[in-house]
Amino acid sequence: MDPETTRSALRDFCADRLGTDLAAGLVRLARPGFALAEAGPGEAAGHSRFGGRAMLEPDTPWPMCDGFPLSLIAVLDIDALAPWLGDVLPAGTGLLNFFYLDTDSEQCDPASFELALKYDSFAPQVGKVVAARSAHAVETNPPARSSVFDPVPWAATPGFDFPDTWDPAWRALDLGPEADHMARAMPGQHVEELLTDGPKRPGALASEDIAFGWPKFPTGSSPMVPWGEDPTTYHHLLQLSGQGEWYLGGDGGWMHWSIPTDALRAGDFSRAIPTPDIW
Repeated sequence: MDPETTRSALRDFCADRLGTDLAAGLVRLARPGFALAEAGPGEAAGHSRFGGRAMLEPDTPWPMCDGFPLSLIAVLDIDALAPWLGDVLPAGTGLLNFFYLDTDSEQCDPASFELALKYDSFAPQVGKVVAARSAHAVETNPPARSSVFDPVPWAATPGFDFPDTWDPAWRALDLGPEADHMARAMPGQHVEELLTDGPKRPGALASEDIAFGWPKFPTGSSPMVPWGEDPTTYHHLLQLSGQGEWYLGGDGGWMHWSIPTDALRAGDFSRAIPTPDIW
């Protein structure tokens, strides 16, 4: 189904279980996103993949942390995903390259450990997102000491995602005058219980590996953003669960990248930050 048809089906589904008013508020919280999985023949979403070589425009400098090269973790082909994303980000964004300081894989350089001790795991210095126009991007070999992971092409199944159960975004939802104290205290859990009792909702993203949509943080409800900033002003870019083909090592945590919503709409990916959880 196309985005508008899916959103309409989702609205009807929620209205049958929650009533028209609450369903309307709930659908406003829904964000377009993609469930990521290893692609079969002919299923890849353009150049979207885990690992491989970066897709950068010529003369684009490789992202560094204090002179040490970051590692290419993933590429999202926004041109291939754009029909579902609408106005989430500017037209013509092209490709997004996701970099991070590799300290956990079998091929990481020992020098990365010193930097890991210097910076927090969500410091902007240890993770970068670099955009490249599709018509100009070329596969780029990494510098020495940067980890290179075997490429795994991604299929991207579109849908609409809701916030994590404990996300503060649920506080904006008006549950109506009949909601009891427990429902108001935990609105996300209350709504999820009503929606998961029965058939699967239209457009649900059945994966822990997600592009866009909403992040899921096992140890908390919101991304770890710079001190003093409001996590509700950030938009999710990519979540990797740390399992399967793209497990990098460490404690099997979840890797995320987030960006201030105003920067996303302006196409300023220099403000994107890593927001890992128990990585």
